[in-house]
Amino acid sequence: MNHSPEIKAFIRQHSALFWYTPEDKKEEISEELLVEMILNYGDLEAIQKLIEIMGIRKVSSVFFSAEGRKKFNYFPEIYHFFTLFFTRYA
Repeated sequence: MNHSPEIKAFIRQHSALFWYTPEDKKEEISEELLVEMILNYGDLEAIQKLIEIMGIRKVSSVFFSAEGRKKFNYFPEIYHFFTLFFTRYA
């Protein structure tokens, strides 16, 4: 995946969330994994920055594109909250 320099810097800043990904592969993670990890484990500042960088419509699109098992990678309360949030604001 070819991310913008801003997304790459954001991933480096939050690299601890991707502890199981080899250092040389972190900047190549998918948008789906990036959104999932930030929404599940990031703080409010990280979530706001992700939305600022990617745009609320793009983050919403990636969030709602999760189907099947991937949908259940989100914590239930996170999935419920962001379903309501993106339905209202995106």
